[in-house]
Parts: sequence; structure tokens; C-alpha cells
Amino acid sequence: MTRYKVGCLVGSLAKDSINRKLAKALARLAPPELELSEIPFGDLPLYSYDYDADYPRVARDFKGAISDSDAILFVSPEYNRSIPGALKNAIDWASRPYGSNAFTRKPTAVIGASIGSIGTAIAQQHLKGVLAFCNAPLMNSPEAYIQFTPGLVTDDGEVTVESTEEFLRNFMAEFALFIGRVTTVLPRER
Repeated sequence: MTRYKVGCLVGSLAKDSINRKLAKALARLAPPELELSEIPFGDLPLYSYDYDADYPRVARDFKGAISDSDAILFVSPEYNRSIPGALKNAIDWASRPYGSNAFTRKPTAVIGASIGSIGTAIAQQHLKGVLAFCNAPLMNSPEAYIQFTPGLVTDDGEVTVESTEEFLRNFMAEFALFIGRVTTVLPRER
């Protein structure tokens, strides 16, 4: 069985983020061939092309973590009907300067939780557009817009509703299959 290192970008910088809880649940429910680890980006300065000639250490480390991952899982809230600014900034750091995009040919999936009834549907559509530009193959189905109710996921990532747990386990199983297909057809250079 091929194992894949999956970098997880949690769109919220809040330490008690419901999306971080969801990311922990996804790590617990992932099939054994997926090894998930969060890639933090809260310390990145705002991106500017002025840095392109000499990235700061924190940005080099972040971009290196993206490059070292076999796939990327985005777990993000929706802010003002779009993706959080910090997440967009992180994507800009990893994909610039032109010609050194760390997302090229890297399998990706998007999921998110919100207390609202439509979950993070609009933010996910915006994020998918950004990832398409970054040439990051995107798992389009199943889509996952999680309405986060109190107690749905514990602080340790345990899902308390059986049907939600089953759905999330299936989402991660589908992501594992997607990663396998993409990396077979589009091998990445290391």
C-alpha cells in the first residue's frame, strides 16, 4: 500500500477553530495510507513580490512543507462569503514567484465547517477557482459543506454523530483514491 503525506491547511488562525476540530476528525477518520499533519501559516507576513528574490525563513519553511507533501487538504471557514485573508496570503506565498508554484500537480481537496446552514459553500467555490489557477488537481466530488452544531466534534477530533462520521470517513477514503489516481497520471518531480 502506498502511503501519502497530506499537508492540512486550516483556514482559521483561531486556536479554538471549529475547522481545526474538523481537521483533527478528518485525520482520525482517514484511511491508514494517509498521514495528515497541519501546516501552520499564521506567522507569514503579507506577501509582496518584493520578497521574491529573498523569501524570509518562515515563508521558505512554509513553502517547503507544501512541496514536501504529496497532497493538500484545505479545511476552511467562510469569511464574508469568501476565503479567509490569511489562507489566501498563504497560497500566494506557496505559489510565487512565477515558475516556482508548490501546488503544481499536487492533489487537493476542500472541506469546511460553519455554524450556518450552507456550511462554507461560497468560500469553497472561491478557493476552487484559486486552486485551478495554481494548477492543483482538485477532488470535485464528494463535496462537503459541514454545518457545525455544538458538540458535533470534540476537541480531540471525535465525531459524535454517526451519520456525519460515516460521511467524513467516506470523504477521506475518496480523497485517498483521488490522490492515487492523480499521482499515477501526473507524477510530480521532487
